[in-house]
Amino acid sequence: MNYLMQIFFLLCLVAAGYFLYRRVNFIRRNIALGKAEDRNDQPGRRFRRMALFALGQKTMFDKPIVGVLHFIIYLGFVIINVEILEIILDGLLGTHRLFAPALGGLYPVLIGFFELLAVGVIVTCVIFLARRNVLKLRRFWAREMTQWPRTDANLILVLEIALMVAFLTWNASDSVLRGRDVEHYAVANGGPFLFSQLLTPLFEGWQTGALILYERFTWWFHILGILGFAIYMTYSKHLHIGLAFPNSYYARLEPKGEFRNMPVVTNEVKSMLGIPADPTPETADGAVAETTETPGRFGAKDVNDLTWKNLMDAYTCTQCGRCTEACPANITGKLLSPRKIMMDTRQRMEDVGHSLDKGGPGLEDGKALLDDYISREELLACTTCNACVEVCPVSINPLDIIVDLRRYMIMEESKAPGSWNGMFSNIENNMAPWKFSPADRFNWADKLKESNQA
Repeated sequence: MNYLMQIFFLLCLVAAGYFLYRRVNFIRRNIALGKAEDRNDQPGRRFRRMALFALGQKTMFDKPIVGVLHFIIYLGFVIINVEILEIILDGLLGTHRLFAPALGGLYPVLIGFFELLAVGVIVTCVIFLARRNVLKLRRFWAREMTQWPRTDANLILVLEIALMVAFLTWNASDSVLRGRDVEHYAVANGGPFLFSQLLTPLFEGWQTGALILYERFTWWFHILGILGFAIYMTYSKHLHIGLAFPNSYYARLEPKGEFRNMPVVTNEVKSMLGIPADPTPETADGAVAETTETPGRFGAKDVNDLTWKNLMDAYTCTQCGRCTEACPANITGKLLSPRKIMMDTRQRMEDVGHSLDKGGPGLEDGKALLDDYISREELLACTTCNACVEVCPVSINPLDIIVDLRRYMIMEESKAPGSWNGMFSNIENNMAPWKFSPADRFNWADKLKESNQA
């Protein structure tokens, strides 16, 4: 019977690994739809940024209470799952608490620390559920937070509570079985555990057979729940648990307010102004490379016009809504929501990916990110203030996507509001958004001086 359980456990691991591998490849392929972009410069600075924002969660602590609570969940779930190694080995080898004899007195200390974190996770998840469903904070009930995003967030929190409760009651029932010197459980000595010992009275009156059945149920629920969570995570907003690290590493290192101009346009403007263009790259033998590159599409209409980093941003989005909460356009009632921009970009990638998997047209399905997913009204409402970029806890840049979509509207389609066209004309003719020529621009100062003298 034991061998059958080992084989079944192995099959569960293989199945979970297979589905996880397929889903990761699906996401990788979708991100690869984006244009190439080199972000491998300054690795030292990038590693420091990753440690600060992904591991240290620097931006989360801008709101200290929420930051501490989120860190408890993050730390608890990651560290507790270190025990997965022991559970996996026990499942494959048919052993019970394999590390207990080797670690001796240190083993109950470690399990006690894991239990402390488990209790912290439970308390924090209850608080977060209350914030979403009782207090109903505005950013969790915005227009883009439809039934599925809200259900996804609640499902994850409930699952984390269930996994932690299973962990604690598993330890409690196991302790009772060890106290009865039941074979297979007696090998794990070391005394009671920190929190689960408080739960042992619940199981003292159970018959041994029923207790073994419950202990096995919670053991299987804990490990299968974690494997299921790993797969489900790739479909949910909690994909940021894994992608926050590479996304922070590959984030822009330039100042957030610095716009990236298109090189083709920049060189053309420099040529018109008599300024030397950027040097042409050289080949390996030192000769000047021939540049036959055409401008291509100005801006972005669909996901393949964005960079791979823009698409990684969309998959990394936590849907926390901090960007939308900070957006001045959204605050004043405009349609724009930076969170929705990221959610729509991810949805477009998912739709294209599923179409490709089914042998469908993919990007040639007659739809595009612009208009079919993101409306022009949303894009035109953006003030490019960078508030959304500043507050994002995982280094996402919604503004890059907004600006590229607007570039397409204006440079490819020539569809800009009349007031914008007037501004563009003034900048072209007067080098300023106003109608005044450079020579007349400070006439007001001269008149003010005359007024003061009078």
